[in-house]
Formats: sequence, C-alpha cells, structure tokens
Amino acid sequence: MTRQAFASVTESDLEERFEAAEYVADDRTVTTVQLALTLGRPLLVEGPPGSGKTELGKVLASAFETELIRLQCYEGLTAENALYEWNYTKQLLAVQADEGTVAGDAAVAPNDSANRGSVFGEEFLLERPLLRALTAGGDTPPVLLVDEIDRADEEFEAFLLELLSDFQVSIPEYGTVSAEQPPVVVLTSNRTRGLSDALKRRCLYLHVEPPSFQNEFEIVRRKVPELDVAVAAEVCAVVDRLREEAFLKQPGVAETLDWARAVAQLRRGEEARPLSTDEIERTLGCLLKEAEDLDRIDTELLENLQAAASAADERIEA
Repeated sequence: MTRQAFASVTESDLEERFEAAEYVADDRTVTTVQLALTLGRPLLVEGPPGSGKTELGKVLASAFETELIRLQCYEGLTAENALYEWNYTKQLLAVQADEGTVAGDAAVAPNDSANRGSVFGEEFLLERPLLRALTAGGDTPPVLLVDEIDRADEEFEAFLLELLSDFQVSIPEYGTVSAEQPPVVVLTSNRTRGLSDALKRRCLYLHVEPPSFQNEFEIVRRKVPELDVAVAAEVCAVVDRLREEAFLKQPGVAETLDWARAVAQLRRGEEARPLSTDEIERTLGCLLKEAEDLDRIDTELLENLQAAASAADERIEA
C-alpha cells in the first residue's frame, strides 16, 4: 500500500484492522484516524498518561504491516539527535586518505573545499528516526511515532514544523531531504505544557480520555485473556470507581492492564472467585503511583471499591 493508497481507506476497513489487532477504538477515534490517513495529515493525540496514545501508533504500524519508527522525546532533545549524525570516524579516515593527494607541488589540505564536500555526502550520514522516516523504502510508508512531544523544548517543536507541513528537512551541510513517500505521522502529548498553535495547525487533533467501563472491559478481555471474565469486569469496575477520586495521578488503561495481569498472576492455578477487599488493598500499587494517593485509601473507600466490584456483572452489556 503506497501513501496515495491510504486515500481509499474507509472507516469500516480501519475498524476491521483495529479489530484484527485487538485494539478497542471508539467511533471518534476511528473517524479521526481515518481522516488523518486519507488526507495525509499528521495526527496529534493528547490525553492523560496511560490512556493509550502510544499504543495507537503501534497498532497503526501493526494493522498496516509496516515499520514503526519511534522518536521518544525528552528535555534537551536536539535536531541532530532526532534527525542525523555524521559518521565522524569514516569522515576522518576519508580526510586522512586525501591528505596524501598531491595537487601540483602541494598536498591538498584537509579543509579544502573539495574535501569538505566529499565528507558530507550520503555515505557519511547516519540516519536517526526523523531522517529514517523520510527515506524509508518498502511498499507501505512507515509510521513515525513522535512520542511525548510536550517533553521536548519549544525549539525542537519549531524544528518539526517543516517536516509536518512539507515532509522534508534541511541539513545545513547536505541539503534538503524530501520524502518520496511521506510517512504516517502520529504525535502524542501528555499536556505537561501547551503546544504551539503552529504545530497544532499542521495536525488533525484527537483528545483521548480513559475509556468507558464497557470499552475498558473489552480491552482487558483481549489483552489479559487468562483472567476470568467476571473478575475482569470487577477489575474495571474498581478502576472506574477510583477515577471518581481526586487523586494526583488517575490510573490509566496501562495501570488497569498491569493490575489485571497482577491479579491473574496471583491467582494462577486457582478457581475464579470475586475480588476481596484484602486483595484490592494489597495490589493497589499497580494502580496508584503516588504516596499521597495511596495514603487516601481508607476503610470506607475500600468498602466502596468492594461494592463496585460486586456490582460489576450488572454493568456488562449483553
């Protein structure tokens, strides 16, 4: 499938691919992703940590059987770290080899313009994720996942604008590199800082929140099949109740899956039984990652969590 072929991707086709990849997506997510693919626009996905933003990029690569190229952003990330690096060892060897070249009576100096051009060619260029995404071959364009763009500095964010608008980058010593087949670009943000209007203007936007009880139940059933279905519902009901509390860090889908796997591991070889208050209390470290949040768990809240678990089967849709 070429980049142009994405223009014919329908919502039903995308739903089928998500289903095959066991990815649960609501209608808004399917529509927004389908538009990003058909219009050839980058997709900016914002939402709280653990809400499945990174997973969306991974699933897209899996669903279309193409390469996933991931750039994990961090404070201090530079264009060179993300784009390219020169193979300095190879350059040095090339310069040393040219030092013996004689032009008339004088050896050619290492800094001669001819040499300078020779050591800044493609053979000396080491590709980093952004350049790799622009030059990747193959039948299907890669998925470029720029993860947690809000962690990078504003300068790096500004650097990305050329890539997001024209699918090209400029390398001072080398020139401009344009993608013959633009990648599918997914950017994620935890909203630790606001992103520029210029970046947002170049992207389609999707805001994700923790899923509904029913959607999260479907996710747990698919991702943790070893957990009894009734217990999976109880797990999701407890997490849903916890999200009603004003914690410093709400549990996301990632935490729900961690807890579901922990419960399944602790019960390995046992027959299915309802979650107990003691079991919930002992494993809350899978869901809550702040000491202040754990300190808020008292007897009354534990009883409420147990009550939510007991009523979970009534919430499962037929």
